[in-house]
Amino acid sequence: MPTSSSGTGQRPRSRAAAGLPALTADRIVSAATDLTGQRGLDNWTLRELARAVEAYPAVIYHHVGDRDAVVNAVVDRVVGLLELPDERLPWQEWFTALLANLRAVLRSYPGCARRLALFGPSVEAATRSIDAGIGVLLAAGFGRESVLAYNLLLMTACQFVAMEDDRDGALALRIDNTEEYATYRERADLPGMAELGAAMHDLMGDPDLASGYYAQLYDYAVRRCLDGLAHRLAELHDPDSAG
Repeated sequence: MPTSSSGTGQRPRSRAAAGLPALTADRIVSAATDLTGQRGLDNWTLRELARAVEAYPAVIYHHVGDRDAVVNAVVDRVVGLLELPDERLPWQEWFTALLANLRAVLRSYPGCARRLALFGPSVEAATRSIDAGIGVLLAAGFGRESVLAYNLLLMTACQFVAMEDDRDGALALRIDNTEEYATYRERADLPGMAELGAAMHDLMGDPDLASGYYAQLYDYAVRRCLDGLAHRLAELHDPDSAG
């Protein structure tokens, strides 16, 4: 918060008088983005943000708005960090690269994936990636289904990252469940549970395998979605193949 002037007990009349940099909406959003990277989107308050920029909450309201407005601005800032692949790549390779980049960005700012899955970014923030992504699908031949295909891929990616974020906050429960599932690995009467139990037992015994499990699950989901869309693309170009 702004400090009192030395020896007078009076608050300085300006940030400059207190030796503080000018406060702007961009600086506030940058500080909120930093807090999101450190704690997650839902784990900081407007008062904490105000302390981070050495201002009063009312100043946040003045420059950006209420907490929802700040959150929206943070999500848009995070979306802006997404790097788009080379447009010359084949459509499946383009989306494989895009969604790998997306997971890396969203995992750095926990909570943003859930917000994107529920509400999406602003039109201004999304225009660059939407235009490029749907453009790739149009060029591939998806036609009017390009929008549906794009939404399927992006929503699936955001939902899987949101799940991963949420599970980070429930580590003890996740470990308990994994241990319990592992006890089923020798149940011949329940072959499906036995297979899952064996997989969970492997995870528990291999820290490297366990640490990469959700990245592997994410990649699997992305690739299977792309496989399904490739099959659908073949149907669009050869309707007889659908039978």
